[in-house]
Amino acid sequence: MSDQDSPAAPADLWTAVDGLWAWLEAGRPPGGREGLLLRILKLSEEVGEVAQAVIGATGQNPRKGVTHTWADVEAELCDVVITALVALRTLTPEAREVFAGHLARVVDRSLPR
Repeated sequence: MSDQDSPAAPADLWTAVDGLWAWLEAGRPPGGREGLLLRILKLSEEVGEVAQAVIGATGQNPRKGVTHTWADVEAELCDVVITALVALRTLTPEAREVFAGHLARVVDRSLPR
């Protein structure tokens, strides 16, 4: 797919996350703590879809054979990231700052200097 064929992406990751969060909030029947917990549990569902895609891409289910591609795995991993960021945004309006601070700590303790 060329750049001309790809859909327009939001200019900013966090603008997209805020937009998805607002869209989900507008249609979310359970609110409060239950809604928050359900939003976080959605992440488990998405991780399961990654596992399913890996199993399908490697043909590990002898009954089904190869049912997915590595592009499917990539897409499912992207869904995990998006779901996690939206869940973080649901937990706190300062999601951008919380994530940036946490990422900085992980990089600081993990990457050699």
